[in-house]
Amino acid sequence: MNRRNVLGAAAMALGLMAAYPAPATAQAPFAEVGQQAPITILINSSPWLAGFERTVQLYIQQTRNQVRLDVTPYGGMLEKARNAVRAGASPYDILNLDALWTIEFYEGGFLRPLAEIDPNFSLPAEVLTFQDSNYWNAQRRWRTREGGALMGYSPNGNVHVLYYRADLLRQAGLEPPRTWDDVAAICQRLHRPPAMYGFVTRGERGNPIRYDWTPFMQGAGASIVRAPQDGDYTVTINSPQAKQALDRFIALQRNCAPPNVGVLGQGDVIQLLATGRAAQGLAVIAAWSTFDDRQRSAVVGQINTVVVPAFPGRDPGVAIGNWVFAVPKNAPAERQRAAVAFSRWFLTAGAQRAYAEGGGIPVRSDTFASDLAQRPEFRWMRAYLDSQPHARQELGYAEGAQVEAVLGLRLNQALIGEMSSGRALNTAAREIEEIFQRSGRRTGRLEPLPE
Repeated sequence: MNRRNVLGAAAMALGLMAAYPAPATAQAPFAEVGQQAPITILINSSPWLAGFERTVQLYIQQTRNQVRLDVTPYGGMLEKARNAVRAGASPYDILNLDALWTIEFYEGGFLRPLAEIDPNFSLPAEVLTFQDSNYWNAQRRWRTREGGALMGYSPNGNVHVLYYRADLLRQAGLEPPRTWDDVAAICQRLHRPPAMYGFVTRGERGNPIRYDWTPFMQGAGASIVRAPQDGDYTVTINSPQAKQALDRFIALQRNCAPPNVGVLGQGDVIQLLATGRAAQGLAVIAAWSTFDDRQRSAVVGQINTVVVPAFPGRDPGVAIGNWVFAVPKNAPAERQRAAVAFSRWFLTAGAQRAYAEGGGIPVRSDTFASDLAQRPEFRWMRAYLDSQPHARQELGYAEGAQVEAVLGLRLNQALIGEMSSGRALNTAAREIEEIFQRSGRRTGRLEPLPE
């Protein structure tokens, strides 16, 4: 049976419970939602999808309300969402938007604030908002709770963590890495290609390399623009700190990863770790469920996590890569209400516990502080919580997708040797400044780096 359509009706879902058993739940409460219209959710195919599917099955089982998931690869999500909000009536009642895309939908007026659908709806205090990326202040053109409307909430709050083979480090007498120097030293000890690579992360052009380089950039004290939250769009991507971050990223990739680093994607990184061919890897927390799954992993129980390593003397850089569930303005009113009813249920303590038990990444802080965190299968929770004080959003402006396209190309060219790091960052700075000039921002750029 096709998983893109398995959640269409309650009877169908109940028939699937044996194949995808709903997670066990504690005594945490669930919301009463009553009978609701059927809804359809546009959702991405991702490492956390299975956990979400199982939680939706639990919702269907408890409420007998119908939910259909349109499971779509990442590359097709934005086009489907854009088409949906411009149609006469949206085929989707909840859109899952990469936080990078939300500004386009907020500014375009394509989404309905949740309190307009249900004036009694509010986020529980325990729900993480990931630097308020689910709020929109139209006057400031910025995602902020201050003066902003609640436009949605996150079903997943991805951040990077550093995955490492605890058994290999223990056998070699090595401590878990705290700095990028530690990562390089561990690589030097354990890198034995092609059987074992010392460190892996994504180098694929576009969003993959831009997102996986961002912790290096943030950790080195660099930024893309100076202060966009205050209207200052001076481009700072070609700073000495950014060059330090890019040089370290390139050195680790060239010395520790497979030869095809320029096309290494998320599936490749996860597979190398899960098959026991990587000693360390930078990946999002949502990848965790693969590594303890006996059907998909050769290293069950052997991988642990720590906060993203830091540059000496600096705090770690942790890039937020969350998604936002939002309701299209052009969805029928009864289905908008049903979407909010599902949302109220999904954000309860009981549903979030079930979500974690099913392999998802919960978004309530009390779930991480519960007894789950003491269980071996949730040993990742400590690194996730310790990451949160350092976590930052990037590209929180309307031009974010264009800026990412520039960086995704130029960083990749530096990685594969088509450009020096200095030239790649100078080129990116010039092109990003031009983007902001075209949109009328107050901008400029730094003096060029040596090339």
